[in-house]
Amino acid sequence: MKIGIKKTVEVEAKQIRLCCKICDRFTASVHDQDGEEIFDYEGYVPNFFPGNHYGDYIMLNIDLDTGQITNWKPLTPEDIMRFIESEDNDS
Repeated sequence: MKIGIKKTVEVEAKQIRLCCKICDRFTASVHDQDGEEIFDYEGYVPNFFPGNHYGDYIMLNIDLDTGQITNWKPLTPEDIMRFIESEDNDS
């Protein structure tokens, strides 16, 4: 049964979840091992980004202890080539 006593419980914050509206102004660039830019992109958020972003949002979950993005999957060379070679840049 519920009674009217409240207690404070200590919790451990583990993750911050970011959802950023891009407004069709997403930009990204691909760089080689020497830091030289080999591809520049401007347009909608590419499909390889996590979440149901509809091309307009970046949705990233960041582990507060490590700073690592936890919902990112590593990209394959095919993913990168599809991104670079996309005709309409709407990857």
